[in-house]
Amino acid sequence: MLINYLDQKIRQLFIGILVLIFIIIIRLFYLQIYNTDLLCSKSKKNFIRIKKILLPRGNIVDANNHILVTNRPVYNIFWQGTGNKNLNENQFLLLKKIEKIIGKEFLNEDLLKIKSTEKYSKILQIQTDITFEQLSKILEQTSHSNNIYIETNFKRFYPHESIACHIVGYLSHMNSETIGKMGLEKLFEDQLKGQAGEILNTINSVGKNLSREEIKQPKPGKNIITTIDIHLQKIAEAVFPENYKGALIIMDPENGAIKTILSRPTFNPATFLNQLTDEEWNEIQEKQPFLNRAFNACYPPASIFKLITTSAALELGITHQDSKWFCQGFMNFGNRNYFCSKQHNHGLITTQEAVAKSCNTFFYNIAKRLHIDDLAAYANKFGLGEKTGIIFAEKNGLVPTPLWKYQTFKEHWWPGETLSVVIGQSYLLVTPIQIARFICSIFTGYLVKPRLLEEEEIKKVPLDIKHETLEFLKQSMKTVVTTGTGHIVSKIKDIIIYAKTGTAQTCALSKGESEQKYIAHAWFVSNFAYKNQKPYIMVIIIEHAGTSSIPIATARNLLLEYRKLCRENENIKN
Repeated sequence: MLINYLDQKIRQLFIGILVLIFIIIIRLFYLQIYNTDLLCSKSKKNFIRIKKILLPRGNIVDANNHILVTNRPVYNIFWQGTGNKNLNENQFLLLKKIEKIIGKEFLNEDLLKIKSTEKYSKILQIQTDITFEQLSKILEQTSHSNNIYIETNFKRFYPHESIACHIVGYLSHMNSETIGKMGLEKLFEDQLKGQAGEILNTINSVGKNLSREEIKQPKPGKNIITTIDIHLQKIAEAVFPENYKGALIIMDPENGAIKTILSRPTFNPATFLNQLTDEEWNEIQEKQPFLNRAFNACYPPASIFKLITTSAALELGITHQDSKWFCQGFMNFGNRNYFCSKQHNHGLITTQEAVAKSCNTFFYNIAKRLHIDDLAAYANKFGLGEKTGIIFAEKNGLVPTPLWKYQTFKEHWWPGETLSVVIGQSYLLVTPIQIARFICSIFTGYLVKPRLLEEEEIKKVPLDIKHETLEFLKQSMKTVVTTGTGHIVSKIKDIIIYAKTGTAQTCALSKGESEQKYIAHAWFVSNFAYKNQKPYIMVIIIEHAGTSSIPIATARNLLLEYRKLCRENENIKN
């Protein structure tokens, strides 16, 4: 009985040992065969460190190769440990020299770190971003030392600060690197940053560097050449009225090259090169500086749209170039009086004078005979209601139709609403860049894609508008300057200019202008040229200006400065 019991126990023990051996074998197989690559990789990380080599980002330059964004060198000082158990007298004197040069005293905790670094032959950064003058003195006075190691990195540099900030954008921190967060910095992140290199460092158990090997060569970032003219950009930034929001665009009508893009309010891209506190970030956000109003803000086009209404009326035979109208200051429609601009009568005027003096009554009469779908079709021909194709994100804007209104509000279109559309109000919404392309088309006969890069393909779409209609629109814009609402800019010698002004209501007239948000926006658009030089298109929108006199004055100041710039260039050539 006892023998049988012992045999049973021995068998159980033997089986248990076999099971244990089997588990160990399985575990060894799992670790040494199945997970060989993973564990080998982890073990290598115990003595191998891979360091990235980051070359400077590519520059962003203007059309004349002037720097918009570049990099500046950042010099950092490191203490290279040499294996001494304690710092000797010469090393203490060396630290005293560095303290005097950089104007910083090493505290006890700093010295403890340096001593530990020295003992275990490690590397410790003791000062960052020293000046070139400080660097020169350190190299001169510590050239004999094996402890001082200088490393050069690069930091993004925005020499013009907030100028053209909505185009160049800014960088943000991602781990130890920076990446483009907005503008060209974001759109062309891969091209600008290039490709990082890699260095394989082998270290021992206490962190001492044993060997160093470059395993991947870095590739520098590419430069981005824009169509921007920094001289024109600076002029625009200087003349745009302070404390106003808005946008300003200067564009080449022939090839779509954008020479100037301004959006207010602005920001300084350099602000984001350092970590921001929550309070600093919230303070920046309050003013909404990141909205590029040139592409992503929509406004009623106001009287600028009258150029489209005129073209539709001429092409459809509703009016003629030599037609005459009598403006009595208002027009009655549906038991309601619709008043002319500034509520005064213009008397007997021609079609051209009606455009030049922005006579609402003239356009109200057109609205009674013009179907809204026909007007919308002509707005579409001039590129409104659709994106321009620029490389930046942009809004579509809105050209209303009866179908759109029914799908949106389940309401029918009323004839009285057309009276508001013909003068650029109602549901109409446009972006400044759409208006710039529209004005360009009047002078070229085609819709051109706006370009911000020199290498972009020039794309043109023929404008389905008669040549004589476009000529009439140009002459009307000339009359705006000579005898119409934009006559203030007519007396600038050597500047040839065509223009149109507009004041866009932001609310019902009954609300008046009791609050800032109810004050009207103001437009000024023009085609201008100095003597026989290349003409440019200029679009100015100033939010809540109340009157077009503000963008007109802005345009006049810009044209005076532009003329001065052209004359300086002439003197240089001569």
